[in-house]
Amino acid sequence: MALFCGRLSVVFLFALAVAGCAPDAAIKPNVVSYDNEGSVVVATLSNSKTRNGALETAAARQQQGRYFIEFRSRYALSYGHTYVIFGRQDSAGRMIDREVAGLHPASNSAIPYVLGHYIPVPAETGASDGDLEDKYRSASWRVTLSETEYNQVVAFIRKLQARSHLWQATVYNCNAFVGEIARSMGYKTPGIWLRPQQFITRLREMNGGPNAVGYTGPAG
Repeated sequence: MALFCGRLSVVFLFALAVAGCAPDAAIKPNVVSYDNEGSVVVATLSNSKTRNGALETAAARQQQGRYFIEFRSRYALSYGHTYVIFGRQDSAGRMIDREVAGLHPASNSAIPYVLGHYIPVPAETGASDGDLEDKYRSASWRVTLSETEYNQVVAFIRKLQARSHLWQATVYNCNAFVGEIARSMGYKTPGIWLRPQQFITRLREMNGGPNAVGYTGPAG
């Protein structure tokens, strides 16, 4: 993911790269996710509650549909990562059959990450370390979909993955990749040079209604 457009030293970038997938010590377990029906869901380690403290009912969740896409960011000791999770949800809103799509350098080495701040480097478009762990989540926005809508979104994601072979920090980064998915669904998107938490928070705010208000977790 990329935010630094100036001339950063290779040494500094290398230090960030080494720490890229490590957890932030300030992370708290509670985060807020918004769905496209305007419900605010506070996810904790033990339950899910609406903002007024009432437990959500299975019937309410069933009305929102069984398919979803969640725009999400996670923490790291550098500037984090932006990606999407998509699949089905059960009657309680829990994710099932979930998949991850996100753009990142195709290596566990720090070297491609550092080089990617100057030149394009080979990329992967699947899951990376920490993507499915809620304790690393910094912001999220879940959109529930009908089966037809879901199939259209997934088809677009597959095509995007097939043609996204390069990662470059200031030109085509993980924000840019997720932004393409959001625009394919008709959403407005913020600039790609924001930090991941800021990008997801701003994406949610730009698309209005009750989704514009909320807590997204401590700054990374």
